[in-house]
Amino acid sequence: MPSRFGYSRWDGTQVGFELSADDVLGNLTDDLLYHGDLNAALRRLMQQGFRDRNDERVAGMRELLERLKKRRREELERYDLGGVYDDIAQRLRDVMDTEREGLDRLVEDARQSGDERRRDITEEVAAERRMQLDLIPPDLAGMVRELQEYEFTSTEAREQFDALLDELRRELMQSMFNQMAGAMSDISPEQLQRSKDMFNALNELLEMREAGADTEAAFERFMEQYGDMFPGNPETLDELLEQMAQQMAAMQSMLNSMTPEQRAQLQGLAESLLEDMDLRWQVSRLADNLRNAFPAAGWNRSYDFSGQDPLGFAEAAGLMDQLGDLDQLENLLRSASTPGALAEVDLDRARELLGDDAARSLERMGELTRMLEEAGLIEQREGRLELTPRGLRRIGSNALSDLFARLTKDRMGRHQVERTGVGHERAYETKPYEFGDPFNLNIERTVRNALQRQGGGKPVRLSPEDFEVERTETLTRTSTVLMLDLSLSMPMRDNFLAAKKVAMALHSLITTQFPRDYLGIVGFSEVARELKPEQLPEVSWDFVYGTNMQHGFLLSRGMLARQTGTKQIIMITDGEPTAHFPSGSDAPFFSYPPVQETVDATLAEVMRCTREGIRINTFMLDATTYLRRFVEKLTELNRGRAFFTTPETLGDYVLVDFIEQKRALRTHGPRSA
Repeated sequence: MPSRFGYSRWDGTQVGFELSADDVLGNLTDDLLYHGDLNAALRRLMQQGFRDRNDERVAGMRELLERLKKRRREELERYDLGGVYDDIAQRLRDVMDTEREGLDRLVEDARQSGDERRRDITEEVAAERRMQLDLIPPDLAGMVRELQEYEFTSTEAREQFDALLDELRRELMQSMFNQMAGAMSDISPEQLQRSKDMFNALNELLEMREAGADTEAAFERFMEQYGDMFPGNPETLDELLEQMAQQMAAMQSMLNSMTPEQRAQLQGLAESLLEDMDLRWQVSRLADNLRNAFPAAGWNRSYDFSGQDPLGFAEAAGLMDQLGDLDQLENLLRSASTPGALAEVDLDRARELLGDDAARSLERMGELTRMLEEAGLIEQREGRLELTPRGLRRIGSNALSDLFARLTKDRMGRHQVERTGVGHERAYETKPYEFGDPFNLNIERTVRNALQRQGGGKPVRLSPEDFEVERTETLTRTSTVLMLDLSLSMPMRDNFLAAKKVAMALHSLITTQFPRDYLGIVGFSEVARELKPEQLPEVSWDFVYGTNMQHGFLLSRGMLARQTGTKQIIMITDGEPTAHFPSGSDAPFFSYPPVQETVDATLAEVMRCTREGIRINTFMLDATTYLRRFVEKLTELNRGRAFFTTPETLGDYVLVDFIEQKRALRTHGPRSA
């Protein structure tokens, strides 16, 4: 039967399309542009988290680590680990109280019988037994050991004590080997013997593994014989051993967290409960082997409990297991340097520990790299993630969209020019002929108009109102070099990100909207250098002092000499010229405050640009009085324009100015220099 689907109009409340690769790259854009390192930007995104297109929070590593700490703190401030000792001790005291009550009833029955000899013997035996009970040491191991040797008078007390011993043995074994919880529910002599045999076989497997021997066949035989004791059904020896190591390490961490007295009490109790010497030896041997095989399982962990709620033996073991998982998850999150590392997280366990939101955030974080790679935005190159050409275009588009979003629709938009039909290049569109239009007649549209007007028939008679001509567009090619200040003052004054975002946005605007135009990029600090568009995302500021505009103008002029059309330099800077190349020298000269020699050399290069018809438009950030005077002199010589702006409005100024100049050129043609 075919599937049936229902559809409804989008009303803005439906949730869907939660996360895409473009969303992820959009969240990375500013960080990537500022620091110039894709891998570091991904790590910081992992740390900080972000919001998806439905404005739902994807928690970062910092937030998740705080949740882990809070969860651990809540458990430690709630429970008293001494309750493990107190609970068992109280139950053993209850056994002795039951025995005393039985002795009291026995004496009372003897007194009621009227038989003096019976009364005397009973009172004598009862006094002796009470003395034995009074002399039992208060420690757990001592109580268990003495009560095991004690000849109970009360059947109820004997049954109560035997049941307690069985329960404690079972809880002890389960706390050490949770993976065997089902098998250890039976502690009959036969099952204990089988457990000893299993422990021996497992130790032999561990020792084979440690010696580097092939254990695959031996593990298969082991599971055939003892697989029913491991309901988790581990598929490999390492999986089984790691699970058991974590469980035994959790038990050890419980002992580590106790006071020395409590620890001695429980260790003595364990020895009393595991009275079979061979079984105790096999368990101790297994613990030593596991500690050697998995030294990082958390054997030395300890916790500082400060709460009031007492914990029973089994509850304490379960809590230690939970705290160990919290520690393991915390270590994994702290060490994860890429989103792909989060694939190792057990999402089901994370959901149990931290809730659905945290597990969902971890799942999404773990998918970031894969999503970007599958979308063709990034790729692995020599062990590092790098932007692809498509990713580079997307970064530029994001920067452009971000800047356009700040502008009102009235001011920005596509700024289409008014078309008159006059030009040099076909636009593949037509228009009704008007007086003065070139007579580039479109025969097909003209004949169709005539047929529609006269209603068909032959011959077809044309009239001037039928004429439709080809549109053409006026082409104005602009060649631009963007000079980007990379000196140390740019990041120090918080100007770098805005300037670099403008560079990416301008590159995106020209390549997508004005593909016939040329854009070159020059970065300048102490010296200048040409930058390729694919280098832009990873370009960072230079850790040197010096603003060498002279060298920047020199390189820009050389780049524009190879281009045609209207030529301009757009310079973004926050400082006056403080460096230049002296005549005949290949080393830059730097001085702050700037010396007249540097200013003269820079203005001389401005004059060369002016003579070659290159207009210089300067966008100044945090302009000082000296910079204002210098730029005013520059514009006077070059007849370019100067804009005094801020990082918040820089993009508006540059993009609006560029597009408005394109409009002017299309409408009126280039201005004379």
